[in-house]
Amino acid sequence: MKPADQIPYYAPDGSSMGFRTLEAAKRLIAGGYVKPSYGRKKHLKAIWLLQKDGGNPVETHPRVGTRYSFREALDNGLHCWKLRRVDGRDDDGMPVNTRGVFLQVLTDCVIRGARDNSPKQHTDTRR
Repeated sequence: MKPADQIPYYAPDGSSMGFRTLEAAKRLIAGGYVKPSYGRKKHLKAIWLLQKDGGNPVETHPRVGTRYSFREALDNGLHCWKLRRVDGRDDDGMPVNTRGVFLQVLTDCVIRGARDNSPKQHTDTRR
């Protein structure tokens, strides 16, 4: 819970760095050390520490990587989400099959679960 008259202070990655008083937050903003976030009524809501290079603390583009879901255009012009198949080719075009690894993990879980849920000897001490 936010203390009264305190402004949340965040690192560029979004992790909390605590709280600052309104006066301290205004000094940091005036000095150019942080980027402010304002609410819809122009009240100061939070301050964000700038990145090391002085850039905007909030990422404007998503990180690059493998996308496992994407929007697919349907024949009727609408869009829906489609999941990427796990078996296929990697980023270099080489065939990848994860079915064996998946089945091994599944087998290990089933065996472990059967072992953990095996009937235990129970003695009834109620009279």
